Amino acid sequence: MPSLYERTLLDFSPEGPLAGARNYEFRPQQQQMAGAVAMALEEARPLLVEAGTGVGKSLAYLIPAVRFALEKQRKAVISTHTINLQEQLFHKDIPTVRAALGLDFKAALLKGRANYLCHTRLRRALEQASDLFNQEETRQLHELLAWSRGERGEGSLSDLPPDLRISPKVWMQVCSEPHVCTPRNCGSSCPYQAARLRVEEAQVVVLNHTLFFGLMALAREQEPKENGEPTPGFIFGNDFAVLDEAHTIENVAATQLGLSLSEQELRYDLLRMYNPRTRKGTLVKQATPNLLQLLDEARTASEEFFRCARLDARPEEHRGTVRLRQPGWTENLLSPPLERLGAEITCMARAEENDLAREELMETAGRVLAYAETARDFVEMEDEETSVYWMETQGTEGQYTLLRSALINVADVLRDSLFGAGHTCICTSATLSAGENGMKYFSGRVGAEEAEAIRIGSPFNFAEQMEIVVARSMPPPPSGDGEREEYRTALFDWIVRSLERSDARAFVLFTGYGIMREMAAMLRPVCAEHGWPLLVQGDDMDRSSMLRAFKETVGSVLLGTDSFWTGVDVPGEALSHVIVTKIPFEAPNNPLTEARCEEILARGGNPFRDYSLPEAVLKFRQGVGRLIRSKSDKGIVTLLDSRIVAKYYGARFMHALPKEAPRIFI
Repeated sequence: MPSLYERTLLDFSPEGPLAGARNYEFRPQQQQMAGAVAMALEEARPLLVEAGTGVGKSLAYLIPAVRFALEKQRKAVISTHTINLQEQLFHKDIPTVRAALGLDFKAALLKGRANYLCHTRLRRALEQASDLFNQEETRQLHELLAWSRGERGEGSLSDLPPDLRISPKVWMQVCSEPHVCTPRNCGSSCPYQAARLRVEEAQVVVLNHTLFFGLMALAREQEPKENGEPTPGFIFGNDFAVLDEAHTIENVAATQLGLSLSEQELRYDLLRMYNPRTRKGTLVKQATPNLLQLLDEARTASEEFFRCARLDARPEEHRGTVRLRQPGWTENLLSPPLERLGAEITCMARAEENDLAREELMETAGRVLAYAETARDFVEMEDEETSVYWMETQGTEGQYTLLRSALINVADVLRDSLFGAGHTCICTSATLSAGENGMKYFSGRVGAEEAEAIRIGSPFNFAEQMEIVVARSMPPPPSGDGEREEYRTALFDWIVRSLERSDARAFVLFTGYGIMREMAAMLRPVCAEHGWPLLVQGDDMDRSSMLRAFKETVGSVLLGTDSFWTGVDVPGEALSHVIVTKIPFEAPNNPLTEARCEEILARGGNPFRDYSLPEAVLKFRQGVGRLIRSKSDKGIVTLLDSRIVAKYYGARFMHALPKEAPRIFI
């Protein structure tokens, strides 16, 4: 029988089964990537693949992965970063594979548990509506019930129709939770339990990186050992993984392996248990004087803890981000009252005769005790040598405090858990290389030094499709207030000239909200005069709505920051110009960036050369890559940072651009 590699090459040949698929065209680059994936799967080894835009990497990994999963009876775990790619894989690419190859297999889309409606909790919420909700919230609850009876899709939050607006308070009371939403309580008709069964039966599971690393950490804590060694696989035991958009996995893994404690979330959770103003809540039926006192003490302690934390961490500031550097940086006023509250609810649960009510109480007690443990971790900072801790503001007015931590160096963890012997992990992205050292930077950051790394170029004709304009006469970004006005005026003038050249149809990419908002205010009258719809990140539309409006209205201008540099796909004339206002260096005061640079310095390295520069190159390549998304696309990339030609490191960014694309220096 031919090997998987040989059959995969045939699949992607001009005479292969894909040749009859709609809109398929033979691409040698796609065949090369698919063959490399097939060999890595057969040989049970990790692989890094940088595949340029237009290669068609989704099918290039899906087809060998599906064949391998079916033949070896192993589950293929496909993880991505963006919702757009998840939806494309599940609703478009996987059906294409199934139809073209005539293969019968099951695929499942897995989301985080809180995304799914739980019928048991919905029923309980309706029974307790008078204790939990006001009139408007009760109305929403009944609308949810009506929708659930005729629901289409998976019964998840994203399936709700646009006109069905459910408040976070209502959804949190009806979504799946571990203790209550169980096979015994809910049965297979419950959306989460149905999703879990689909995942168990599926040969292919699609999920996102956040869920992947969270589940992987959980699986490694619980997995059985064979001869003292971990069993193969990542989440489901004997599975294998393909991580698309892999350039994001370092930061996702770092935050997933860290901690978070939100003042806003804790306040909401305590009021959800019992709100003294409305006298409603999940614990209203158990509201003994002792419980009410413990709840009041917990709420008071929460307010005082976060107030003191703000003063202790930044006595002269009220907003922004500040790094926490010393264990015991504030007094732990929070854990003791939360532990007393958790213990009381646990005792109530043990005395409860109703099974469902007991499980709800155990769920509540578990959340309270988890808050207490997390608060202690943040104050004591036991992992300060391997993690970085910081405080930031949260809420529309910055009125709440959020404590966060992240793993500084994920390579030491992922080297064994993701890329170790016996693990088959394929990492792919359009941008994994950061310069002359190829993918060594990326592989070193994630612990994939032993993985084979291949680069596959784009099939696009950049000489005909892309033009690059470099504004070398643009003043450099200001280093002081005296230069700020000159820079601001020049940037505005350059943006307007650039937009006029392409009649808008442009993304204008910024590295910070402040300058973006300034430019938005200056551009509004200009855009109105030209009839260009202006979309600004952070205004009244979310990211998905902005993208939809941009695609539907040719001639629009979109001003965006971080999330629009990557993972955005706008083929066609709607996006004909990408304007990069500044090299995307990370802010040096970002706590995680700062800690990583300190670690590099401690090892004798150069933080700018070894981290800041390659990170900026990778993000720069992502931003430029928004422009050409199909063979028929044409457009301009305008670079408004003169450091690209004035500084010694600028050559790294110029080298990162498609070498065939003509360059114009102005």
